Amino acid sequence: MLTIALTKGRILTDTLPLLAQAGIVPLDDVYTSRKLVFATTLADVSMIIIRGIDVPTYVRYGAAQVGVVGKDILLEQGADGLYEPLDLRIAQCRLMTAVLRHRIVPQGKLRVATKFVNIARDYYADKGLQVELIKLYGAMELAPLMNLADEIVDIVDTGNTLRANGMEPLETIAHISSRLIVNKAAMRSHHDQITGLIKRLESVVEGDQ
Repeated sequence: MLTIALTKGRILTDTLPLLAQAGIVPLDDVYTSRKLVFATTLADVSMIIIRGIDVPTYVRYGAAQVGVVGKDILLEQGADGLYEPLDLRIAQCRLMTAVLRHRIVPQGKLRVATKFVNIARDYYADKGLQVELIKLYGAMELAPLMNLADEIVDIVDTGNTLRANGMEPLETIAHISSRLIVNKAAMRSHHDQITGLIKRLESVVEGDQ
């Protein structure tokens, strides 16, 4: 059995049509069912749907052989034990720094709010800047408004939320999209299944189907 770990939310909405074009469709409605593991139209393939932050862990430890997850998660967590054979070109956005419009640049150490602390640490270190990183899990835009942080590092899609809160994007750290990831050991033990899946998805992504 080949198990595919999928990311909840927007990525799931974009991933399911790709999988359908590759011949893999869940037998139950994933949006209404209370199941945790979903059989598919392929008898030897199942799906699990979990938080994006958990997808690399399930794949790394072999609980799922294949997964779909945002590049931001891979950059933050690292990709040990994983192959990243395919950019699915879905859920595209940017990982950026952002600040309040008309801000006054602080003297000394910057305070930066983000959930991407590893990415932010490397980014500011490369720029030679000393920062205090404040880990938050949501509503990053609130941190500068409440004087908790001078800048934020966050995912930016349309930028509407930033604008609505008096902020503007500053610098792009990385362009983000969803990636297919594969457990390295599974690439050997499930070689034919996985390479077949990669080829079918690659054809879909390239527009050949």
